[in-house]
Amino acid sequence: MRTRRMALSVLALLTLAACGSESGSGDSGDGSGAVRAGPAVTGVRWKVSSLTVQGQKSTAPDGAHIEIDAEGKATGSLGCNRFTADAGLDGDKVTIGPGTTTGMGCAKDVQRFENALGKALHGELRAEVAGEGDERTLTLTTARGDSIALASEPAAPLVGTAWKVTALVSGSTATSLPAGTKGKAHLTFGKDGSVAGNLGCNSFHGKAKVSGSTLTFGPLASTKMMCAGPRMELERVLLRVLKGTTTYTVDHRTLSIDAGSGEGLDASAPAADERPGRG
Repeated sequence: MRTRRMALSVLALLTLAACGSESGSGDSGDGSGAVRAGPAVTGVRWKVSSLTVQGQKSTAPDGAHIEIDAEGKATGSLGCNRFTADAGLDGDKVTIGPGTTTGMGCAKDVQRFENALGKALHGELRAEVAGEGDERTLTLTTARGDSIALASEPAAPLVGTAWKVTALVSGSTATSLPAGTKGKAHLTFGKDGSVAGNLGCNSFHGKAKVSGSTLTFGPLASTKMMCAGPRMELERVLLRVLKGTTTYTVDHRTLSIDAGSGEGLDASAPAADERPGRG
């Protein structure tokens, strides 16, 4: 996410606080099969998959994630706004207290999820880790029995990733895609300096030169279909963004492209179960 959107406001939504020990890992050794947190939890980008509150399960918005480092700091995104907090682990327990978040306005459904996630990420949580390597899952359960389901998420490279456009940017404001266009626009950069994908209506291909933090797009060739108004609206914006020299950042699995005009886009890498060869 762009640093220009990071004006912090203190909110009592989250902190992963308390100073527990991280000396243990794996089974507790008492035959109970209990998972000990610490090394199994820290140093991993955990994508929030879903939240279950009072038996009601909600799917997390794209980009919601949590990272906990070995120094006791938690960072991430609630789905729209980013947060920073202190983190502590003790065996299979994670304790959560107050922290800081950004104050960006979000779509109503995303805001509802953020509010619910903020409430669930409070107090002492039980952590259960399963799987190995990039196939791990983490479940955080509250004292009331509500739960947060997460999955480990490896970083995505710029080249070779099928980036799905998730938001449009104008100045310092990110907005949702036009109605009915979610999942329509995507782009993939090739090792040969090419770029191809879909603009929301028409497929396209062209050249894109990567140099440092800049992407320079050559003229794009596209098909000539006519689509419903919102899809053409999205296409027109993307054609303005993917033109000439732009700047870009890749934040783990989020790609942001800024055109010199002040317009831009955010895109995300597919989840593990959406990548080719997964079923």
